[in-house]
Amino acid sequence: MAVQISPSILSADFARLADEAARVEGVADWLHVDVMDNHFVPNLTLGLPVVEALLRATPIPVDCHLMIEDPDRWAPGYAEAGAGSVTVHAEAAKAPVRTLRAIRAAGARSGFALNPATSIEAYEDLLPEIDMLLLMTVEPGFGGQRFLDVVLPKITRTRALIEKHGGEIWLQVDGGVSAETIERCAAAGADVFVAGNAVYAADDPAQAVRDLRALALAHPRLG
Repeated sequence: MAVQISPSILSADFARLADEAARVEGVADWLHVDVMDNHFVPNLTLGLPVVEALLRATPIPVDCHLMIEDPDRWAPGYAEAGAGSVTVHAEAAKAPVRTLRAIRAAGARSGFALNPATSIEAYEDLLPEIDMLLLMTVEPGFGGQRFLDVVLPKITRTRALIEKHGGEIWLQVDGGVSAETIERCAAAGADVFVAGNAVYAADDPAQAVRDLRALALAHPRLG
């Protein structure tokens, strides 16, 4: 498995998104964009027009995480716009197989997200439709939250399920990922790491990405 770091613009300066993206260009694998609608989660961020503008402003592949109601309706549009990966939530998708297939058909990687209390085992049969599983390590809706250690066993179980089925599914973690927590996530089986404050609150975001990658690679599973 290859380590991938996806800085979250939720912690960036929204008035300078193009400049903030440029600060991690060349070191970040993805740019993580949290789309929140103030319905599925208690926060409102941005939508498709801003994502389209960001896609024009950066060469970094964009990883769209849709924390919205009715993702079945809206997710394909983000893929059609050029996002490299589009993730919908298990708790919100009413027709997940159809939606995951639509995302793939539009040219993006299909992502499937689970909140901390949502069991992975209930979705084992969907694994062939999924390119990336996202396990939330905080309750979704706000940046800067404390990492939830209770999710670590689920990361381990999810990695075991992926290996059981022999798929090439990435395992992403999002929420409270930092220099203090990323090694635990890597040890549990994650290989894609979303980091917001750990990157954009740093004096040098690019160096913060390098440091996080080095810490993840220090684990034998990924190094």
